[in-house]
Amino acid sequence: MQSLRHTRRTFIAALAALPVWAQARPSLLLAQDAPPAVDPSGWLVSEKYDGVRAFWDGRALRFRGGAPIAAPAWFAQRLPPIPLDGELWLDRGRFEALSGIVRRTVPDDAAWQALRYMLFELPGGAGRFAERAARLQQLARDVGWAQLVAVPQSQLRSAQALQQRLAAVLAAGGEGLMLHRADAPYHTGRSPALLKLKPLQDAEGVVVGHVAGRGRHLGRLGALRLRTDHGIEFLLGTGFSDAEREAPPVLGSRVSFTHRGFTADGVPRFASFLRLRPEPG
Repeated sequence: MQSLRHTRRTFIAALAALPVWAQARPSLLLAQDAPPAVDPSGWLVSEKYDGVRAFWDGRALRFRGGAPIAAPAWFAQRLPPIPLDGELWLDRGRFEALSGIVRRTVPDDAAWQALRYMLFELPGGAGRFAERAARLQQLARDVGWAQLVAVPQSQLRSAQALQQRLAAVLAAGGEGLMLHRADAPYHTGRSPALLKLKPLQDAEGVVVGHVAGRGRHLGRLGALRLRTDHGIEFLLGTGFSDAEREAPPVLGSRVSFTHRGFTADGVPRFASFLRLRPEPG
């Protein structure tokens, strides 16, 4: 226990001592939900990887919120000294294991050997997305390291072909697809130039309260009170395992949930807990 406290104090002190560039929240491109009958003409399509968003600023890996990712030195040393945006990924259906690896304040070298950094953007890069995607492919070939992968991008000719691709990815255990306008310049923020296509929509919120359970959930969590990124508060009461109800996400933590659209008041419909986001703090 004393060793754990020491490790936590050391991590907090190290985080506070980081220069401003290593603590600031990176400005990244964020996806919107794709309309049901989206036409893929003019888009590049890739698999949506069930990973952890990781921004490499040329010197350090960071979570989407800006906190540092404690990657092994040998991993960081293999990355080129230019900004990169992508996902740390293990494999389809292995998000929980991945989360446990990247949240460690002291990296597990053996576990990191299995991770791949799946690149999908060159932050600040010039030209159209199609050109930046081609440069990422060339970069991965030049580095020649199996753990650095440029996400494959493809052109699809019809909505039917898009749905066939989605069905194949889902059947193989994947999450869905990403569509990026091939002619889009680099920019940041939530944008219609980047779409995610999934059978269920997903979103994130911050835990602002706990509601006690009743009946068979007496003495443990009944629901989380969440605040979405749009400032809407609602109760999230389904999707939790027994273990998650016994030890629910703490106040201030960020969680993901699935839903099927919104009410007229902006409240997610049929919301269900998905996971605790891996970023600490």
